[in-house]
Amino acid sequence: MPEGRQCASPRTDIVKNSTGTAADTDDAGKDDAGTDGSTGADLSTAGTGGGRSAVRRAFFASLTGTALEWYDFAIYSVAAALVFGEVFFPSEDPATGTLLAFSTYAVGYVSRPLGGFVFGRLGDKIGRKKVLIATLVLIGVATLLIGLLPGYATIGVAAPIALVILRFAQGVGVGGEWGGAVLLSSEFGDPRKRGFYASAAQIGPPAGNLMANGVLALLGAVLTDAQFVSWGWRVAFLLSGVLVVFGLWIRAKLEETPVFQAMEAEQTRPEAPIREVFTTHPRALTAAILSRVAPDVLYALFTVFVLTYATTELGMSRGSALGAVLLGSSFQVFLIPLAGALSDRINRRLLYGCSAIAAGVWPFVFFPMVGGGSWPLLAFGVVVALAIHSLMYGPQAAFIAEQFSPRLRYTGSSLAYTLAGVIGGAVAPLLFTALLDAYDSWLPLGLYLVITAVVTIIGLSLGRDADPEEESTAPAPATEPTPVSAPAPASE
Repeated sequence: MPEGRQCASPRTDIVKNSTGTAADTDDAGKDDAGTDGSTGADLSTAGTGGGRSAVRRAFFASLTGTALEWYDFAIYSVAAALVFGEVFFPSEDPATGTLLAFSTYAVGYVSRPLGGFVFGRLGDKIGRKKVLIATLVLIGVATLLIGLLPGYATIGVAAPIALVILRFAQGVGVGGEWGGAVLLSSEFGDPRKRGFYASAAQIGPPAGNLMANGVLALLGAVLTDAQFVSWGWRVAFLLSGVLVVFGLWIRAKLEETPVFQAMEAEQTRPEAPIREVFTTHPRALTAAILSRVAPDVLYALFTVFVLTYATTELGMSRGSALGAVLLGSSFQVFLIPLAGALSDRINRRLLYGCSAIAAGVWPFVFFPMVGGGSWPLLAFGVVVALAIHSLMYGPQAAFIAEQFSPRLRYTGSSLAYTLAGVIGGAVAPLLFTALLDAYDSWLPLGLYLVITAVVTIIGLSLGRDADPEEESTAPAPATEPTPVSAPAPASE
């Protein structure tokens, strides 16, 4: 993979672009037309409109808002593994109940593309800030209602139906959140440190997972199993209301990003961003989607399915399994921004690709290592797995955003994020459970990880390294360009 070039500073970009034009070319193999045809402010230059305090506020708002939404999403994931099979899908066969619970977990991923389509489009048309407030409200209300939802024993089949609807709403909110959170921090930050600033949104999932597992572990420690299943898990969901109010207060104090302000000033906002992404950025979209598959599947294995595996196959307690995930997530909070910063110094795709290879190898070490039921080995295995995930996840946000021109980045990033979730994280827990039940062996699970690692490496090879110098100096045409078809074999 070629070495990426260092970004020019914002001041240099403005001086170089003295003609008053801006262009951001999606040059994955020089096959996608990515020029945005804007005039005036340089949309490729993030961070030109705010000082250090604005950058810090944007970074904190991106991190905390995403963490709060992923807290909501994560408590559902954990509850699906530990509680929902019994509460909402009672069955004489525990494996069937778990499969049904994981089916509702998958609904949260399947519904994400709707959020990506709706909110991604709005983010490029009306602004990042407004959309991020809407997504936070949506997922917060849905999570609060799940905490109040009666179980199957009380209202019968209406309970799982309502659960699926609320999970769908959660997924729509998360689908619209990620792209905006990435741009919120990266469009305020120094483009030379895009990997680090964009990683603010990436810290959200482990931070939210950390909070969710911490709350559930505490409840599991002070309550009996019967109390936890009866009402204890609901407390974690009801806490979402308080957390959402805090997140809304932070985001309401922010200004719009400098890039979107420039788009408004120059009237270059896209009229049909979804159509433009599919017609002018097909290879970029494909690359971004495939690059996400292995990280999603690895994360599902070591934060969701590992809870079921540890309790049913290894005979460990619920608290022990949660503790291992809690420990791994705590390391991720620090490792993800470090990985993002590292990708600013070395080639992003190289770091990402080497980590994808490690993701395919690690299951063949992990499962034999934990076969004896040792908790220290389980915890060590989860920590290493999530460290590997961090090395992919830290650079991921910057890599995906860099595939798209600034005026289409919310839409393109959101579509890539949500569509990848359907083929990656959505089905992973279901496949893990079904494969283990069918073959009574961890080997098919390891092979599944190998396949996803190959898919991600293919995506990285289709992607491009950022070329900020070209973005800031290339003259833009006076009119919107006609989409250029990609030459074989990369055309779609």
